[in-house]
Amino acid sequence: MSELVRIEREGAIALVTLNQPEKRNPISGLEMIDALEVAMRGLDADIGVRVVILTGAGSAFSSGGDLKAMATPGSSLRDALPSQTRRNYKAGIQRLPLLFEALEVPVIAAVNGPAIGAGCDLACMCDVRIAGESAKFAESFVKLGIVPGDGGAWLLPRVIGFAKASELALTGDLLGAAEALACGLVSRVVPDDRLLDEARLVAAKIAANPPHAVRMTKRLLREGHRASLAQVLELSAAMQALSHATADHDEAVGAFLEKRAPVFKGE
Repeated sequence: MSELVRIEREGAIALVTLNQPEKRNPISGLEMIDALEVAMRGLDADIGVRVVILTGAGSAFSSGGDLKAMATPGSSLRDALPSQTRRNYKAGIQRLPLLFEALEVPVIAAVNGPAIGAGCDLACMCDVRIAGESAKFAESFVKLGIVPGDGGAWLLPRVIGFAKASELALTGDLLGAAEALACGLVSRVVPDDRLLDEARLVAAKIAANPPHAVRMTKRLLREGHRASLAQVLELSAAMQALSHATADHDEAVGAFLEKRAPVFKGE
């Protein structure tokens, strides 16, 4: 496992930390993208992992792109040939939104500081966002004379709505934690020293539920981004048939009727 991404297992909860604090955890380099993809795919494949918390080491969640790399033709992002730059984006950072969209395991972003540019979009790729009081967000690509090349134009409007997303993307303005809460970019703001504890509490509530039902519920929510009501209903019926056939469903019903705490085994 790459040292750029650190994984810690806490029972059914996995803590994934972007681990390049000296650079404020940029995510545009191929080594970081590869490491994050390997980590997330491995955790997603393990049904014993019921929730993932994603955070950044040091004082930042993620600074997004590596500006030095952007300024250097021939880097993993920018090439002297625009056609190659296009291919670099498709083979590089654009893998991340496709990866997170395909994950079945729920992911909580614990935003511990600035989440800038692609870092803001990375937070939007997650299912739940919790911010520390020092968190800051910016869809700042326009300030650098570029566009959201990582899918931010798809992600941000789905999180906070078209009008507010347009304002942030077209101005590049910085948003504080309280403002992020007000516009729905995050679901809660907590003191910095309570951030991971709060993320673990939310993760524990999710992890307490039957894991197959949780993963299928997440899939339905994701499909709802782009599918019609009829398509989501059809998929819901199929997934409900699968849910009814699980031992965890029988355990949940039995525990309710017997007035006891259920024990879910992912069966």
